[in-house]
Amino acid sequence: MYNRRKFIRLSALGIPLLYSTKSIAGALNANTGNQVGSPIVISTWNFGIEANAAAWNVLKNGGRALDAVEQGVWVPESDPQNHSIGLNGYPDRDGKVTLDACIMDEQGNCGSVAALEFIAHPISVARRVMEKTPHVMLVGEGALQFALEQGFEKVNKLNPESEKAWKEWLKTAKYKPVINIENKSFAPKKLPGNQYNHDTIGMLALDSKGNLSGACTTSGMAFKMHGRVGDSPIIGAGLYIDNEVGGATSTGVGEEVIRNVGSFLVVELMRQGYSPEDACKEAVMRIIKRKPETAKEIQVGFLALNKKGEYGAYAIQKGFSYAVCDAADQKLLIKGKSFY
Repeated sequence: MYNRRKFIRLSALGIPLLYSTKSIAGALNANTGNQVGSPIVISTWNFGIEANAAAWNVLKNGGRALDAVEQGVWVPESDPQNHSIGLNGYPDRDGKVTLDACIMDEQGNCGSVAALEFIAHPISVARRVMEKTPHVMLVGEGALQFALEQGFEKVNKLNPESEKAWKEWLKTAKYKPVINIENKSFAPKKLPGNQYNHDTIGMLALDSKGNLSGACTTSGMAFKMHGRVGDSPIIGAGLYIDNEVGGATSTGVGEEVIRNVGSFLVVELMRQGYSPEDACKEAVMRIIKRKPETAKEIQVGFLALNKKGEYGAYAIQKGFSYAVCDAADQKLLIKGKSFY
């Protein structure tokens, strides 16, 4: 998870942390300065900075966007301090860590896994589903069976910090998402009733050949019902790529993203001529319009990148951040105002 220590370290490296001042429904800074045809990678939340750095190592050497996004999201999947992603994530209410992930390339090929246990890198299993099977999604025991057949190692261990948090949560067993727990500057100072929440990394990349790919991976909502699957592994909800237009990914409460097929909607709006930011804004507004009372209590954000290398984002609540890396710069953008 992102913390003060990382903030200080990133500041020392000269990575700017930029706060948007746009007023309605959480618009984030859009940027059109990336040279057309130049590689770029963007990803959700503060931990996206380190993920982008790994992806950039692929892109700067002329590598494929698909390889970049896979290697990029390996970073938070491997981080023992990240309780949002990978096997170090918080478990479900039964104490089981179940993982969701999807990946999509420039040709429209895609693969995903849901409710996968015991595998450290679900994003790589999702890629194998895409490349080695006639299917798009494998779930649960079938996904695990496939992963083991493909040579992935089974890791049967619950992170001690995650286990401690789960046991503390069991004292009240209250389940309510907490807005922006990923970003300590905007999260509540105290979490009522031992509540926890966590989130997703969605990553989009454009390579030197002008091709787009995306990846999305998460351990899902903390202390969810066993078997719950959010938007992250669902093509069109948590992630969508159209190499003629652009790509989009989402973060936040996945149920609302699924109901609006959010990432597909963002890409289709860009096809109609919307900028990445405006497309994300429209997707957010549809969620607010359909469920205005629910929207006050949750966070949903969208992040988009078009074929020109232009990017933008929008969120319901203040505090949503995303990271950007290209040949000229590496930075973190944080929304400073809210619709509510």
